[in-house]
Amino acid sequence: MIATLIVVAVLVIGFVYFSQVYADVLWYNQLGFLEVFVKENLTRIALFAAAFLIMSVCVYFSIRAAYSSRPIYAPDSALQDNLNRYQAQLEPVRKLLMIGIPVVVGGFAGTAAMAMWEQALLFFNRKDFGQTDPEFNMDYSFYLNTLPFVGFIVGFLISVVVVSGIAGLLTHYLYGGIRLEEKGVFVSRPARIHIAVIAASFLLLQAVNFWLDRYNTLLSTSGAWTGALYTDVNAVIPTKAILAVASVIVALLFILSAIIGRWRLPIIGTAMLVITAIVAGGVYPWIVQRYQVVPSEQTLEREYIQRNIDLTREAYGLADTEVIDYDATVDANAGALAADAGTTANIRLLDPNVVSDAFGQLQQFRQYYQFPETLNVDRYDVEGDVQDTVIAVRELNVNGVPDGWVNEHILYTHGYGVVAARGSTVQPDGKPSFMESGIPSTGVLGDYEPRVYFGESSPDYSVVGAPEGSAPVEIDRPQTGNAEDDTQTTFSGDGGPSVGNLFNQLVYAIKFQSTELLLSDFVNEDSQILYDRDPRERVEKVAPYLTVDGNAYPAVVDGRVKWIVDGYTTSRYFPYSTQQELASATTDSLTGGASAALPADRVNYIRNAVKATVDAYDGSVTLYAWDDEDPLLKAWQDVFPSTLKPYSDMSADLMAHVRYPEDQFKVQRELLGRYHVTDAESFYKNDDAWSVPSDPTRTNSDVKQPPYYLSLQMPGQDAPAFSLTTPFIPFVAQNGEARNVLYGFLAADADAGTGNDGEKSEEYGTLRLLELPTDTAVPGPGQAQNRFNSDPTVSNALNLLRQGASEVINGNLLSLPVGGGMLYVQPVYVQSSGASSYPTLQRVLVNFGEKVGFAPTLDEALDQVFGGDSGAVTGDEENVGETPVDPSAPPVETTAQADLETALSDAGAAIQEGQEALASGDFAAYGAAQDKLNAAIQRAIAAQDKMAGAAAGADSGDAGAEDSGNEGSGE
Repeated sequence: MIATLIVVAVLVIGFVYFSQVYADVLWYNQLGFLEVFVKENLTRIALFAAAFLIMSVCVYFSIRAAYSSRPIYAPDSALQDNLNRYQAQLEPVRKLLMIGIPVVVGGFAGTAAMAMWEQALLFFNRKDFGQTDPEFNMDYSFYLNTLPFVGFIVGFLISVVVVSGIAGLLTHYLYGGIRLEEKGVFVSRPARIHIAVIAASFLLLQAVNFWLDRYNTLLSTSGAWTGALYTDVNAVIPTKAILAVASVIVALLFILSAIIGRWRLPIIGTAMLVITAIVAGGVYPWIVQRYQVVPSEQTLEREYIQRNIDLTREAYGLADTEVIDYDATVDANAGALAADAGTTANIRLLDPNVVSDAFGQLQQFRQYYQFPETLNVDRYDVEGDVQDTVIAVRELNVNGVPDGWVNEHILYTHGYGVVAARGSTVQPDGKPSFMESGIPSTGVLGDYEPRVYFGESSPDYSVVGAPEGSAPVEIDRPQTGNAEDDTQTTFSGDGGPSVGNLFNQLVYAIKFQSTELLLSDFVNEDSQILYDRDPRERVEKVAPYLTVDGNAYPAVVDGRVKWIVDGYTTSRYFPYSTQQELASATTDSLTGGASAALPADRVNYIRNAVKATVDAYDGSVTLYAWDDEDPLLKAWQDVFPSTLKPYSDMSADLMAHVRYPEDQFKVQRELLGRYHVTDAESFYKNDDAWSVPSDPTRTNSDVKQPPYYLSLQMPGQDAPAFSLTTPFIPFVAQNGEARNVLYGFLAADADAGTGNDGEKSEEYGTLRLLELPTDTAVPGPGQAQNRFNSDPTVSNALNLLRQGASEVINGNLLSLPVGGGMLYVQPVYVQSSGASSYPTLQRVLVNFGEKVGFAPTLDEALDQVFGGDSGAVTGDEENVGETPVDPSAPPVETTAQADLETALSDAGAAIQEGQEALASGDFAAYGAAQDKLNAAIQRAIAAQDKMAGAAAGADSGDAGAEDSGNEGSGE
């Protein structure tokens, strides 16, 4: 009975495991990436088998040899009597142990070896870089592809020798081949030979290890700078070579001892090797470092610091950074922005990190839809004019779906449409100016497939599809945005494995622990199951050798909604290159919202090798070899030849929406804080180090400011380009106080499109670094934010808004190199305290030098700063004079305070009306209440402005009267 239960249990466990593998095969095969699954797992299996066999066979034969050569007649002694008892106890299970121990040890070894599958494939498919290191003149590929795998092989073989030796020695001891006697330690001849072979093998492998360590010094992080420094080159590398030769000599002595039967020479040789390792490998390098390098460090390390600078910049794609001296001014003169019309026209006022609630309240339409917390920035050609756009997908909200398996997995399966708003302007009342919106989706983006089955918030799985002619059951969308009835649809693509037969249904019922997949009448012969629907997750599965960017963004491309995902090839084995931890380097104030956190892997080489797209309707994944010169990507192309397409296959429409990846840019800006300095002497002094500023919009936060996508024209550029930007301030030590003045500004050209299919812009990816003079205190982002917060006019106006039961939200602080200096722009949003309220843009803050502008529009705020006429062309200039005000306001002198009180009272009443309307589900009444609230806020602001103006006039009048009196007395 027990045996039967065991067999049944084994069969059940085996079938469950098989079902998981079979489900993966179906998933990969449906996507067309079965090659990836097969090669990855065959490589893992091959590594496991090889490591298992080598370890288990060596351990087995070591134990077997020791047992077979055991003395037949061992002398009697108390110790031997104890060993005889152990032998007697082990004898019944001896054969099982002689097989079981090697199998268990081999299993551990094989499991560890499986993790090296990527390094193994890179080794066997390695491609040369065509460039060599400055110390050994070895191609970079040797360090990235050969050295790690060979080092693993050597380390593994050393472990095999050690484990086999220990197993053999214990067996010799247990069976009398090695025993303690009154005269000392007795070692039989077979045991002596066994020990000699083990020791010689260990020393020969250690010799190889010492030799490889010479190359590993170029990857060393033990010094102040990465790579082989003066002590390494002049002391460590030579001693490693000496130790390698010495290890070979001692290994030969052990072999000789096995033949002649004398141990004196190998013992002396081992002692000398240990002494040499301590003296030459430790003491001598310490003496060189302490007494030769430290007193003259700057001089002796100059060459090696320069190597670190040059190869770090090469490894991170910084070598071709264009450095531009920018003699920034802090004087705001009239007409100063006339030459920057291309930049000022595209200044983004709509903050994608703030307006999600506005998108939700104005465009959600159903409780089962949602927008992400942080939206994305892209650009679209609208009637020949490329405009920065804030865009989001209306995804399915699984928390808004009614409970029940049918609702959750059959009826509610997808989101619907994209919503896009102009980035550089809003409606006069502060709402987003939508360019694509509504249900059905209408706007400037043309006709496209709006259904979103694959997104960042999709259900864990959905069952879709039905025979032709069947009545549709999936909830598709409302008839119109305000309609109560929903339309139905049936998925007609090829988006997931078939569950049209009983066996596949059983497989996925086990996978998702759902008996409904077996029993539901909604599952039919044409049903498909959609799962693993997050775009990043899909790319990670079909390209497991890539590190995937934390932010997948949507774009309407060639009539489809596509998720665009950036993939990186990375390594931590590039010689002389400084390592960065990805998680630390890429974390900023938006991590976890706009983008996922990257793993805490340390790398010292990164390339944006792949651009991937995931179709939002059918989930199809396409990988494009973006950096086709990257040797690591070339190696992976050889491994998986059918999975990557050349970027020449990309359409012009797709090219137009490709952008420079955020996480690579974050890593690069982190390095450029120090590695913008290319002179070894200055680098050594660290006298020009920079930091990425903390996000000034976050109170008491040390988290870094995120980079921002902006269309701007950098000095030296002929026209504005969509760019990814970040400022730099002086280096801030840990727990140190930031000196928030601007030292640098970096922009990466993010425009890849040229208007032609498969053609990449030559300017794409160009890094332009503005270096500002250190003798001119150009305000940094933190200083600009402090000016906004401390300006009396701004402070009074914002306090007024807060008194009206509303929340004031500071948007992203944008930095723009215009007008010969640095301009800071920050949108200010107001959101009432109601549960379903949303932020509207009410004011724009501008700072240039020491001047602050604060107005309903960017155009007016710039004019305030630049002498009444900035000369700028802005995206919101049509809103000047159109922002809501109360035309019947009485004269300021008599009723400003009354107006303020009335406006605040009206605002409170509007908030109450909105909450009541929302509670009753009357969205039309809610919208009307929001309009009343916005009008009341505008009247309150106008009243406050009038009161401030009246007070200023009174002060001016008093001063004038005083001056007049003084003049009269003088006469």
